[in-house]
Amino acid sequence: MTTHQQVTFLSDGARCAATHVVGSGTAFLGDRGRPCVVMAHGFGGTRDTGLDDYVEGFAAAGLDVFVFDYRGFGDSDGSPRQRVSYRDQRDDYRAAIAAARDISGVDPERIVLWGTSYSGGHVVPVAAHDPRVAAVLSLTPAMDGLAALGAIARRHPRMLLALVGHGLRDGFRAITRRRPHLMPIVGMPGTTSMISAAGAFEGYHELAGPTWRNEVCARAALAVAFNRPIRSASRLRVPMLVQIGETDAVAPPAAAHRAAQQADGFANVLTYPVDHFDVYQGVWQQQILADQIKFLSQHASTHRSRERLAR
Repeated sequence: MTTHQQVTFLSDGARCAATHVVGSGTAFLGDRGRPCVVMAHGFGGTRDTGLDDYVEGFAAAGLDVFVFDYRGFGDSDGSPRQRVSYRDQRDDYRAAIAAARDISGVDPERIVLWGTSYSGGHVVPVAAHDPRVAAVLSLTPAMDGLAALGAIARRHPRMLLALVGHGLRDGFRAITRRRPHLMPIVGMPGTTSMISAAGAFEGYHELAGPTWRNEVCARAALAVAFNRPIRSASRLRVPMLVQIGETDAVAPPAAAHRAAQQADGFANVLTYPVDHFDVYQGVWQQQILADQIKFLSQHASTHRSRERLAR
């Protein structure tokens, strides 16, 4: 049975909530402890929303896990609530990494970054600026916000105008120190929401945990185009596994392929015949998890750790 401990850490003064899960067995155990997978959810997600099968799978394989809520989401503090800021969320990852490295039994030189969707992009710039990170797992990643916005503009130009309008309204309310203007994270096709691809509404709600809320500060729509993890890919110097859904209607697969190409030989790519929300449960979740553990056995083993320390 795995051990779960509820912990907190500070990120820019905000108390963030996390769960530390201790790995089982000795498969990854070294003189300095076990590797630790630091993980958080995608756009508007919380740690109780569809991540449990990955958390338990890593722990059963012998890896520690540190899964956290961003500031303003889930059980974490932070105001305003439900505000997605890719810059703040990347800082939250950095603070979570520091907290994980301080845990007794965690090998600080074998931190693994795990991200999905929006956070599948976050892990790239975070790892590119932290040479101590051992490996990166990037699942159905949102690598290029500009490309995503372009896809919306081509398919649903009126939707893009509506998103900008809601974003400006919320931005004005922020400037005038009023309550945020919220809009749905996910909605049915044709409705105004941050994600309205076919199947997304059902897929996200099927995963939703107790702390998840289908709302976000609308100003996030104005920042999407500026979130471009692909620009950091060429600076990556740690092994990265990029797992792409061939029919992903939310995070453009082409952008993920381009980011992997720019990683200059540090990225391995695996593709699966799945859509964006098909990776959290069922047979494809099991296959994707198995591929991640196989990748980590090659790149986060004690042997690889000794090689890194010798350099």
